[in-house]
Amino acid sequence: MNIIDREELTSIKRRVDQGTEDQRKSVKEIISAVRNQGDTALYHYTETFDGVSLHSLKVQPEEIEAAYQALDGEFVEILQEAADNIRQFHEKQTSTSWFDTSTDGTILGQKITPIESAGVYVPGGTAAYPSSVFMNIIPAQVAGVTNIYMVTPPGKDGKVPDGVLLAAHILGIDHIYKVGGAQAIAALAYGTETIPTVDKITGPGNIFVALAKREVFGDVDIDMIAGPSEIAILADETAVAGEVASDLLSQAEHDARSSSLLITTCRSLAEEVKQEIETQLANLPRKAIARASIEKFGMIILCRHLDEALETVNEIAPEHLEVVTKDPFQQLGKIKHAGAIFLGPYSSEPVGDYFAGPNHVLPTNGTARFSSPLNVDDFVKKSSVISYSEEALQKNADKIARFARLEGLEAHARAVEMRKERWK
Repeated sequence: MNIIDREELTSIKRRVDQGTEDQRKSVKEIISAVRNQGDTALYHYTETFDGVSLHSLKVQPEEIEAAYQALDGEFVEILQEAADNIRQFHEKQTSTSWFDTSTDGTILGQKITPIESAGVYVPGGTAAYPSSVFMNIIPAQVAGVTNIYMVTPPGKDGKVPDGVLLAAHILGIDHIYKVGGAQAIAALAYGTETIPTVDKITGPGNIFVALAKREVFGDVDIDMIAGPSEIAILADETAVAGEVASDLLSQAEHDARSSSLLITTCRSLAEEVKQEIETQLANLPRKAIARASIEKFGMIILCRHLDEALETVNEIAPEHLEVVTKDPFQQLGKIKHAGAIFLGPYSSEPVGDYFAGPNHVLPTNGTARFSSPLNVDDFVKKSSVISYSEEALQKNADKIARFARLEGLEAHARAVEMRKERWK
């Protein structure tokens, strides 16, 4: 892991993956096939890409019950407690419709309406992600979405991981389908004989999932095009090197393209963390992935003072930001861009990933400059409400008509002036 001085940092390497031409072409072909062939295409692609021939796309109740029985009671309690924490956090995000009445009788307001249906993509492959179930479905439920459908790729045995099924069961989700990849996104966007069309699709996935979400956006809404995971740690001399190194590796083990950055004012900490990274990598189960990430996208940035370090943080706009300094709350007001901010030595990033309550679906690749974590507002629509009174229109009709004519829209002007006939 290289250590560089802040002056040497010319730019942060973004990892936006637009896919290859062949990948984009493949995704378009898959989407077209699903739109035209429905379930037949889903069965075909599941056999082709996942290596399993299914008799049914939908997870059956007995499969959910078997998953529940297969897991020990303590794990069930942990998942339930995590779900409760996440729900309590998101319940604080809810907003309500409002109306404002003027003395002239005009009523203006905003009506909050939940979207009717949402589709959640839960990744599969080499790992199971019950946390993704919670983070995508709970804010939708809190928002009031009544129809929620979950898709996830099956394993070679044709099953969905027990932890994923249990997480869905805890949330009361029973519309679960064994389909992954671009074909799953197409099914949610356009519907098949088995899978209904939804209004919004959320959840992370591989490059084919990301490209498919980009392709269907506009026909349905999506949460974001997420890139590889990333963490930046702002630390001073009070930080413990072993803890910092372990947090950096917690992101590096996600993906060979994940990014782990330490931004510090302390050279001795930088040296210790670099050594700790090597020590901890030696016995990490996913060390090949973590090492590839650290070597290509990991970095330790030495800053002359804390203000320079904070400037660096804001330039990077990291997905996860840990602040491990003498007084982390003192720095909070100076942080402009970060998806999630973890303050103090006990707020390790996995605390937010799994248990504390805030959402772990976060903006990546610098998009924290203009976007937010997945939240309840992502699952509602806000409609403006206008009830203009006769008195208000009498007062403002000429102004509105003049404004319309300034833009060259005569019919707009006449539509308002037509009402003036009432007052003659």
